[in-house]
Order: sequence, then structure tokens, then C-alpha cells
Amino acid sequence: MSRTTDSQREPARVYRMAAGQFKARCLKLMDEVAEQHREVVITKYGKPVARLVPVEEEVPDSFGALRGSVVYHDDIVAPDHEPWDEDAS
Repeated sequence: MSRTTDSQREPARVYRMAAGQFKARCLKLMDEVAEQHREVVITKYGKPVARLVPVEEEVPDSFGALRGSVVYHDDIVAPDHEPWDEDAS
């Protein structure tokens, strides 16, 4: 596995690997990519054909996150028509 340089278009944390090497190390390489957060470009005859990247956890969209969690119980600001002790004379 060779590390790319700044003169190439890929970031410094991207490694190039021939398809044959990738095939032999696939499972271990997937663990390394996830743990070290790096990318691997798989090549065939020196040309890039695929990219193995770590999966980033998606941040849930906050819009609509509380949908279905609020319960409606009539009008909470309307008077309940029960007299207070001060009103009862």
C-alpha cells in the first residue's frame, strides 16, 4: 500500500492499493479504515476503480424529531369555569 503525495489529487490520508492486494487483505483493511478514518483507493493496472471510505455517523435531522411526542388535551389557556374561593360570595 502506498501513500499518495500532495502532487496527486487525493488527500494525504488516502492510500492506493492494487486490487490483488485488496482482495487478499479486504476484511482486515475494512477494520483499519474504520478505526483510523482513512481512505483506500483500489486500483487496477494503476488506474483507480474504487474507493473504500469510513462510514460517518449521520446526525439526525432535528426538524420533525419530536413529531408524535406531543399529546393534545383541549385548550390549556381557556378558563375552566370553576369559581375560585375569592369569586364565591
